[in-house]
Amino acid sequence: MTLPSLFIPHGGGPCFFMDPSDPDRPHSDPMWHPMQEYLAGLIADLPERPKAILLVSGHWEETAFTVHVGEQPPLLFDYYGFPPHTYTLRWDAPGAPDLARRAATLLQQAGFATGEEAARGRDHGVFIPMKVALPDADIPVAQLSLRHDLDPAAHIAAGRALAPLRDEGVLIVGSGMSFHNLRVRGAQAIAPSTAWDYALTAAVTDPDPKARAARVADWAHLPHAHFAHPREEHLLPLMVALGAGGDDAATCTHRSSVLGWTVSGYRFG
Repeated sequence: MTLPSLFIPHGGGPCFFMDPSDPDRPHSDPMWHPMQEYLAGLIADLPERPKAILLVSGHWEETAFTVHVGEQPPLLFDYYGFPPHTYTLRWDAPGAPDLARRAATLLQQAGFATGEEAARGRDHGVFIPMKVALPDADIPVAQLSLRHDLDPAAHIAAGRALAPLRDEGVLIVGSGMSFHNLRVRGAQAIAPSTAWDYALTAAVTDPDPKARAARVADWAHLPHAHFAHPREEHLLPLMVALGAGGDDAATCTHRSSVLGWTVSGYRFG
């Protein structure tokens, strides 16, 4: 069974865990509920349960693509200004060092320089959405960094190199946000974020795989692109997921509105 690859929104900070009376149970402002429900159904919607997950977060960049080979990575609370209980959350899924090294080998075979890391904590682009999707933390997870140059074509090519993992029981997940401009919210964001989202979705779901890759790599020329992403690190996980999807059909599996932003998730295969 070939698993799909996914691009998911990871929300804003610890947005799904804001209830101090029960911090381990997802509880959020109602505007986050559609995204929370989407993430909660992520594993059940797959054709089979993954043996492991390879996740690329918009919150980790290195000079070369770098894999985390830790056995039990800690959490990295890389958000600011939230209630104290959100800095004591737990999510104890095991690492997947063998998967991490297998991913590095595939990238090297495709001509990419790679690195290894074992001490870094899992950032909130990993543990916040995965705590919703996998509350029992019972699937091993390996993390892969972005490359600091944020080159779209390189990240799509990296995804293509990783595609064989889909036939090995591995779910490839890009975790970011399809809209990520923290300086705007509310009424001023609604029209441009909606126009951007529909243009991005049209590119992502182009039925011609070559045209799809070209259009998404050229994201900066879509309407309101730099309004949506003043810096594109939260969009680059999409490139990896798209590359890993290969020629498979692409669909928009989630769309919701939060803070005036239109935010989407995608599935390849």
